[in-house]
Order: sequence, then C-alpha cells, then structure tokens
Amino acid sequence: MTNSMPTRKLRDLEVSAIGLGCMPMSWGYNVADADKAEIRATIHRTLELGITLFDTADVYGPWTNEEILGEYLVKDGLRDQAIIASKCGLTPINMTSYGKNGKPEYVRQACEDSLGRLGTDYIDLYQLHRVDPEVPIEETWGALAGLVEQGKVRYIGLSETTVEETAKCHAIHPVTSVQSEFSIWTDEHVKNGVIAYCAENNIGFLPFSPLGRGFLTGTVTADSIAEGDFRSANPRFTAEAIAENQKIIDGIAAVAARHDASSAQIALAWVLAQGENIVPIPGTKRRKWLEENAAAVEIVLTTQDLADIAALPKPSESRY
Repeated sequence: MTNSMPTRKLRDLEVSAIGLGCMPMSWGYNVADADKAEIRATIHRTLELGITLFDTADVYGPWTNEEILGEYLVKDGLRDQAIIASKCGLTPINMTSYGKNGKPEYVRQACEDSLGRLGTDYIDLYQLHRVDPEVPIEETWGALAGLVEQGKVRYIGLSETTVEETAKCHAIHPVTSVQSEFSIWTDEHVKNGVIAYCAENNIGFLPFSPLGRGFLTGTVTADSIAEGDFRSANPRFTAEAIAENQKIIDGIAAVAARHDASSAQIALAWVLAQGENIVPIPGTKRRKWLEENAAAVEIVLTTQDLADIAALPKPSESRY
C-alpha cells in the first residue's frame, strides 16, 4: 500500500516532493555500519511511502551504489515504480578528491557502465556531476542529449553549475534539473542566482545535503564522525566549527518545538518552502530516518518560523 506523497515537477518529469539520496548506502558517511538487509528494506519502504526519486552516481562507492539499486530495486521487480537519477563526470582519486571528465566518449561509456550496474535499459534522469574545465560544456551536454535521442536516458540534468553554464546547456537541449547543495546553512546558489534562474526557466532544482550533511538534525558531534567519513575533511565539521555553529542548531530546534517536529523535519520543510520546483534529496540507509524525512512534507512553516530561520547566524567555515 502506497502512502500519499505530494509530487512536484522537474520540468516535464514528475517526481515525489522529497527524493532519496542513496549515497550513504555505500559511500561517504560511516559506511562501516551499513547493513544490507536494512538498506534493502529502506529502498522498499521508500516506494511504500510514495517517494519515487532515487538519486545515485557512478562515483559513489565508487561503482557500488548503482549496484545496490540494481540489486534491491530493479532485480526485486520495482523498476517501474521508481525514477532513477544517476550521474557521470567525476572520476575518483580518493575519498575527498576527484578528477573530472566531460569528454563525449567518456560520457557515453559511463552511461553504458551505469546501465549495466543498475540492470536497466534506461536511466530516468542522467546528470553531469561536475563540469570538466578542459572540455567545452556544449560538447559534454551534446553527448548527454545524444543519449536521450538513443533512448538510453529520458531526461538530462546538471550539478553544481553556474547560471552561465546552465544557460549554455539549456539553449542546446532542455535542462530538466540542476542538483546542487542547498540548506538552511548553505545558500551560495541563492547568491549566485542559480536557484532563481531555475525557477524562471522551468528547471527543477535538487538540493543535496538539505540536512547540512546531517549537522542540521542536531545529532552530529565531532565524536560521531568516524575516520574515513567524508565529513572529516570538511571545515564545518571540526570540533571548533561544530561548537560555533551550535547556535544554528538551537534556532532550528526552537522552531521544531512549536511544530512538535524534529529539527531534520524543519530543515526539510524550509527547503520545500523555497519553491515549487525544489525537490530535496536527503540521504539515508535506515528506515527510521527515511520515515522521519518523508513526514516533513506535512509541515507548513509560518511567517514567523521563516523569519526566525532567516535571522539565524551564518555558519562558521566554508562547506569545502
């Protein structure tokens, strides 16, 4: 039985108002405690809750994250219920650094490889993970558009692009979505105009890390970040920065108390309130957090809530 979940449009692609970021299932955050049975149950529960959008990438793992969806979504006969979004264009060097490859031949091969790992003959939304400064973006985007023409991909999107880069692509083939970091404590894509450009041009916006890589839930401490965790190299996750940024957590918790909600739910409700074309993709590998996140769609923030959140101090340290 599927619960009702409101939907939103990423241009012509209809998806659930909240998606699922699959990265933590095999990469980035304390992966040593990943439990396969729980991951499978989480993927199945996602669809039961009415969440249709699953976001992955070839580089997560690397190469293992798509296999998880192939195993527990596609092989389990649930492909037709799901919108699978994957990405290409990043090549792993180590846990915190990557190369970028936007060469057309690389994009085409990466798509074939992703289709193989996923065990499907099409990807609903295929995104350029990062722009390769060595390759004109028009060439990379042209290769992605070619995948649409071949039927291997239904829609194409971008990630972490500027307004200029997005516009160049949009002039060649419609951009369905731009995926970039956005949350209460990360607003650079408001400042650089990307979120406004997407709204004005009927392009969906997919905020990754809408919970501030877990920080905005109020549950992250310096001790909870294991060695090898992606966040251990982030300036905002030093013990000093965590202590300094506690004021942000306290402010969100005060709003949460008014709604009898969790801080995570308030952080997601705030992102959802920023525009009808915005679909946050919080990541988790556990049903407990998935269900909590899904319930955020029911929260309507008041004018006072939004004003109090807007008045929170800016975070100490940069996101990278």
